[in-house]
Amino acid sequence: MTGVAWEIGMLTGLAAAGVDLSGADVVIGTSAGSVVGALVAGGLDPQTMYAGQLAPPVAEIPARLALPTILRWAWVAAGRRDEQRARARIGAMALAAQTVPEADRRKVIAARLNDADWPERRLLITAVDARTGEFVVFDREHGAGLVDAVGASCAVPGVWPPVTIGDRRYVDGGVRSPVNADLAAGYDRVVILAPVTASFGPSTRIGRQMDGLGARVVLVRPDRAAKRAFGRNVLDPARRAPAARAGHAQADREAAGVAAVWS
Repeated sequence: MTGVAWEIGMLTGLAAAGVDLSGADVVIGTSAGSVVGALVAGGLDPQTMYAGQLAPPVAEIPARLALPTILRWAWVAAGRRDEQRARARIGAMALAAQTVPEADRRKVIAARLNDADWPERRLLITAVDARTGEFVVFDREHGAGLVDAVGASCAVPGVWPPVTIGDRRYVDGGVRSPVNADLAAGYDRVVILAPVTASFGPSTRIGRQMDGLGARVVLVRPDRAAKRAFGRNVLDPARRAPAARAGHAQADREAAGVAAVWS
């Protein structure tokens, strides 16, 4: 919740400062980024997105991403050099978890996206097969609907139900990487808005991903004020508006650095 809001606040604030990222050739989204990426690639203007974040979150289901859940992810994945197998173990945890019904969660994602379909612009959305740990990148050619692809990317293991697409079930929430910046390889200029950057696997750490791009790259992360706005539970709907305002305010301080790469 707070990641979506912060990213939208950041995009709106950057646009107000003269740095419009909405014309990117490719948009890549993981978890919160999949929601924002779908809206941006679909052509929704930043001000409309921002106003939506300030409105009461009536369609959202309250949840909590607690420290014990994160520690359990780390414990399940610890000591395993095969990163795909580690992801499969996290996926198994997700498949066994008691959560809200998948259909109820899907309604939330559909409301966030206004039931939109894949845009013409290139949009990449990440997920992980909960049974095999395979990393999957959805796009308009894949065959999955946009709502289901975004739902899969937002399916935080142990919190939300894995999403069924065909005969497979998917999770994400950053299981492989919260950023997946390596998917931007081949592009000259890359702007990364990342509410979270910590990764379990050494091959997907943000520094390594950025170094491998061979491009002009700028990484923007929440500042201290934004982290305070997020609070202790990043899935708390009540923190949505404060997180959006914090992202908008931070954008003023980030605009010059982003413009140096993007312009």
